Amino acid sequence: MGVNYSSQEKLLLVQIGNRIKELRVKSDLSQEKLAYACDLDRTYIGSVERGERNISIINLNKIAIALKISLSDFLFLNNEY
Repeated sequence: MGVNYSSQEKLLLVQIGNRIKELRVKSDLSQEKLAYACDLDRTYIGSVERGERNISIINLNKIAIALKISLSDFLFLNNEY
């Protein structure tokens, strides 16, 4: 990552990426199919899933819509931040 994030911030990016991957796999979608559904690049989806990108709320909403989940339900992470 080019930006210096704190360990808590890095953890949050990884948790969001893991949540996207979990929901994508549960929906039986490849990264390519998810990317197509939200008009994003497959490599972008992969880097978000690996916690390498600080995803914008707009792109997060596109992904949530493609995964047929509300943004508020998506953001419900079972952890403390």
